[in-house]
Amino acid sequence: MKAVRTPAPALAGGATPVAALRGVGESVAGKLAARGLATVQDLWLHLPLRYEDRTRLTPIRELQPGVPAQVEGTVEAVERGFRYRPVLRVAIGDGSRATLVLRFFHFRAAQVAQFRPGTRLRCFGTPRPGQHGLEIVHPSYRVLGDDEAPALGESLDPVYPAVEGVGPATLRRLVGQALDLLPDADALELLPASTPGMAGLPGLRESLLVLHRPPADADLAALAAGQHPAQRRLALEELLAHHLSLRRQRLAQQQLHARALDGPGALAARLLRTLPFALTGAQRRVFEQVRADLALPNPMQRLVQGDVGSGKTVVAALAATLAVERGCQVALAAPTELLAEQHLANLKAWLEPLGIRVAWLAGKVTGKARAAALADVASGAAQVVVGTHALMQEGVAFHDLALVVVDEQHRFGVQQRLALRDKGPAHGHVPHQLVMTATPIPRTLAMTAYADLDVSAIDELPPGRTPVQTVAVSAERRPELVERIRAACAEGRQAYWVCTLIEEPEEDARPGQGARLQAQAAERTFEQLTTQLPGLRVGLVHGRLKGAEKQAVMRAFKDGALDLLVATTVIEVGVDVPNASLMIVENAERLGLAQLHQLRGRVGRGAAASSCVLLYQPPLSALARQRLDVLRQSNDGFLIAEKDLALRGPGELLGTRQTGLAAFRIADLARDAGLLPQVHALADHLLSGAPEIADRVVARWVGGAVRYAGA
Repeated sequence: MKAVRTPAPALAGGATPVAALRGVGESVAGKLAARGLATVQDLWLHLPLRYEDRTRLTPIRELQPGVPAQVEGTVEAVERGFRYRPVLRVAIGDGSRATLVLRFFHFRAAQVAQFRPGTRLRCFGTPRPGQHGLEIVHPSYRVLGDDEAPALGESLDPVYPAVEGVGPATLRRLVGQALDLLPDADALELLPASTPGMAGLPGLRESLLVLHRPPADADLAALAAGQHPAQRRLALEELLAHHLSLRRQRLAQQQLHARALDGPGALAARLLRTLPFALTGAQRRVFEQVRADLALPNPMQRLVQGDVGSGKTVVAALAATLAVERGCQVALAAPTELLAEQHLANLKAWLEPLGIRVAWLAGKVTGKARAAALADVASGAAQVVVGTHALMQEGVAFHDLALVVVDEQHRFGVQQRLALRDKGPAHGHVPHQLVMTATPIPRTLAMTAYADLDVSAIDELPPGRTPVQTVAVSAERRPELVERIRAACAEGRQAYWVCTLIEEPEEDARPGQGARLQAQAAERTFEQLTTQLPGLRVGLVHGRLKGAEKQAVMRAFKDGALDLLVATTVIEVGVDVPNASLMIVENAERLGLAQLHQLRGRVGRGAAASSCVLLYQPPLSALARQRLDVLRQSNDGFLIAEKDLALRGPGELLGTRQTGLAAFRIADLARDAGLLPQVHALADHLLSGAPEIADRVVARWVGGAVRYAGA
């Protein structure tokens, strides 16, 4: 394969610190750095949010509501009012027998003095219908002299994402200075048009200049939709950089050595015979994939995704038997003590009859019990070790750790997962890794964000599960739901009531506002329901409780000592109560699809018919209505994940703050999914024919974040 030529060194000046620009002192440099803008290259890639067209003047009579425009006119009248709060209205005309009102809520006396009748103004803003025709609220404006006729702009004006403490005009000026330092196209370009897959796309230099300084005839609709060729060119390179960084991690992992867990599988066969249920076809398929990985002398890196209740833990248990059969140890880490305890109970029930010793190591294991557990782990007497973050602490040493299972991996910090993986090296081997998540991952996201992992899907629920019936009702019907809880608990069932805030919000004290935030607080709801349902045992749990208090309440609910649990979204993961058959989610319009689906998964875990009620505050926005409709129509977590990605983007699904995967600056996985086949082909081309170019692409877009990609 023909290699791509090597470009000029070191991004040709892109590494120049922003402090080298005119007007950037220590203070401004610090504010820019806090926003991730440390170098000239960072400013090149700090793209505008939108554009303002100041290349022409629009007659007032031709203004359209909602369409930003620039006008020029003469002040005809000025009015100050104080009915609810200070307001300044300035009427201007341009001889077209139409009037435009400029409305200001924040103004100074000196500003009022500028607007004398007869004064000429040039204004820019978005017109909207007002009491006396069209008006613009807080336009940007310029006072003109009698004979002054300033030139119109030659290109669209960029509006950049705000940087705290740095004004918009200063930011535009600094980006302009940075663009003046752009090297020529050949020096800057890493992916010239001759590279396979790049035909028809503009070069990087041209793309940057078009996006920062679009010509007057630029396609604003395409820019707003992210479909302009210049945007697609940058998105392609950014997606390629992230994909390459993960592929590099994968290649590096494949160079490491792991124990080949390729025994006959006698323990796994015994476990399958003793389980009180039969595996689904999907569970069998995924276990065979895991088993094939574990038989190799390279560390497995596999993600097993499956909906709530799909049976991921059984697959992990079967994998554990393969390690134990070869005389090795297994560690299973879960993010909460309650979830870890559930795994402990299941693994003890399944594995101890086979003679496998399961140990428990969590924060509440202290004193002599902790010392004994640590000794068993260090000696190898503990073959399977279940725990929380405590597994990752420095004092924990394994005898021969061959398999690490991490549940809900995105809830662990990057350094924590690295710490657990690093406990494995023994005799020159690193442990296999099995990562599990109950948040189904859209295919486009898996292709991009998990390119360093093999992905398996348990896409089949165990037989006998009754789909949860989901309805969306207005908050006005709240009294009906209280009675529904009373009836369900009278039949011996349990219920959840989930709120989105902990404390009652304070009244908005700003003038003219008086609206209270609509979210019901968990503490207030607990008090109300305790009063309205005097015969029921009601518990309260939220994130501000101490860990021990929270665990005690959740355990009481699990044990049946509580009928109703009022909670915030802390129960999203980690509570398995088969007797709970009713879930009410208050202010459901405030939550994303994936989170709502996770919450709904807390019911429907037993044989009884279960319901989830999405309680919303009208009126619903179009986006909120879409989310609730998706939940009502589907219980398929994979379909819901695809919809969630399309509606909200990848950030929350990935948990990027914890994964260490740098957030995309330009690319949008939902919008740019069509670029992924091109990205993968480009990655293959660079890794095989021009690995030094691959390094430079990663350095430009990802930088230091790459070191976390394999965690």
